[in-house]
Amino acid sequence: MREQQGEDPIVTARFRDAATKVLDALLAAAPEEATGLGEHRYDDRTTELTVEATIGRASMLVDALSALDDVDDTALTPDDRVDLEILRTRVSGTLWEQTELRRFEVDPLMHLPADGLYPLITRTAPDLPERLRALTSRLEQVPERLEQARSVLNTMPRLAVQTAITQARGTVPLLTGDLEPLLAQDASLAGPVREARDAALAALEDHARWLESRLPVSDGDPRLGELNYAARLWYTLDTETGPDALLTRAESDLQAIEEEIAELACRISGRPMSETLVREVLDETAAAAPVTATTVRPLCEEALELLAARVRELGLVTVPDQAVRVIEMPPSRAGIAVAYCDAPGPLEPGEHPTFFAVAPAPADWDEPRTASFHREYNGHMLRNLAVHEAFPGHAVQLAHAARYRGATPVRTAVRSGTFIEGWAVYAEELMAGAGLGLRPDDDDRLRLMRLKMSLRSTINAILDVRVHARGMTEDEAVRLMTARGHQEEGEAAGKWRRALLTSTQLSTYYVGHREIRDLAGRLHAQNPDLPPLQVHDQLLSHGAPPPRHLRALLELE
Repeated sequence: MREQQGEDPIVTARFRDAATKVLDALLAAAPEEATGLGEHRYDDRTTELTVEATIGRASMLVDALSALDDVDDTALTPDDRVDLEILRTRVSGTLWEQTELRRFEVDPLMHLPADGLYPLITRTAPDLPERLRALTSRLEQVPERLEQARSVLNTMPRLAVQTAITQARGTVPLLTGDLEPLLAQDASLAGPVREARDAALAALEDHARWLESRLPVSDGDPRLGELNYAARLWYTLDTETGPDALLTRAESDLQAIEEEIAELACRISGRPMSETLVREVLDETAAAAPVTATTVRPLCEEALELLAARVRELGLVTVPDQAVRVIEMPPSRAGIAVAYCDAPGPLEPGEHPTFFAVAPAPADWDEPRTASFHREYNGHMLRNLAVHEAFPGHAVQLAHAARYRGATPVRTAVRSGTFIEGWAVYAEELMAGAGLGLRPDDDDRLRLMRLKMSLRSTINAILDVRVHARGMTEDEAVRLMTARGHQEEGEAAGKWRRALLTSTQLSTYYVGHREIRDLAGRLHAQNPDLPPLQVHDQLLSHGAPPPRHLRALLELE
């Protein structure tokens, strides 16, 4: 951004009007995303993923970028200048994705309808009749949407096809068991919904069978390659950190974390360091807090209750008075991550719960693989997972972000994954440092799990770069995760899948944590009398902007 010369009210008013119009156009072009944000004007629409529709969206994005480039940022307030930069990056990134990367031609996951149907079924806004009418419309579009998918998809990666088959068939419970109680509440609209639902289910099964028929020839490379990876990393992180610098820092930090976890393992066990000590202590920790398929959810619920009280007791950050519920991850969203936080959209009117979704070990896994999963996600690790996803992690941060209202809607609607994941990893560090307030052994075990997760988030960044830009093989990746990350084989296999399916997202944890920790340190150094609650509330008071912009908003540069 250029040096600020002073606010001009006319330029400011024009920018704010342009920003609102550009955001409206972006949301109209991505109706499912709009629904997720709580913007319900487009609930009856779905995104058309065809070449012709992409050309039309690209034209809109070029016009939007031109309008933003015409704004004199030196005549804006600091907040508006940040909003301009955030919006410009989002528009240019979306344009690059659609015209250069063109994932809609190779990624079958993009064409599945569940993400657009899920919030209309599971959320309570808008009112039921309006939701059911919108749901009917989206369901009616499923057959044509999937037919279009089959006409544009080519050279698909095998892993993406396999995951799409699982998720397509995983949509069935959503459209049957989850939907029927909703239809029982309004018999007048149930008939059209069921008719559209039945056609959608038939289309989904036809599509799953088509995907199965494509498996033998699905030999597309899921790796982005060096140039595309560097470009996508920039748009994802919105930071100056490039692939080479990211890899160098992560590999250096990995060694430091290894030393830290080894020291903690020695202290917990009272035994001298050996090549196998860290793994031995991790196995002992898992054995002391066993988990089964039936105890995962109750243990997560207990953790939420403990953590919400502890965060308030410690005064780490203001905990908004919002319900957080543990749910089993819907099959339509399975196959990529073990857990996620599903908060109500920031534009959603009224009070709504946040969902902490956890995926159980799949029922078709054999006993050794299931046991491995439960060792990885033992009782102590589930507490750390609840820190990340809920208190004081995602649920707290997203609730703060939902309350932010600026002069433009940019930071309400456009949220940085780097900030969001960075805060959640930083939250793990906060809680591990403060402790649970229970027995000292519980605190040590939580710190052990936090360090294991720190190893994981650092290795995530290494995988992200090396897989997509350096040709890392699966064997090399698994060895890194199991040997230096002390991950179970099943966890490592799942992360390999995720690295291939979600390029650049895995780097947000590591980069975001470094930047959020740096911001908190700078803010405290500049205001040494501020208690932690005020430091952290200030960090969360500006929405969820890319961390580099938060430095300017907090006047730390």
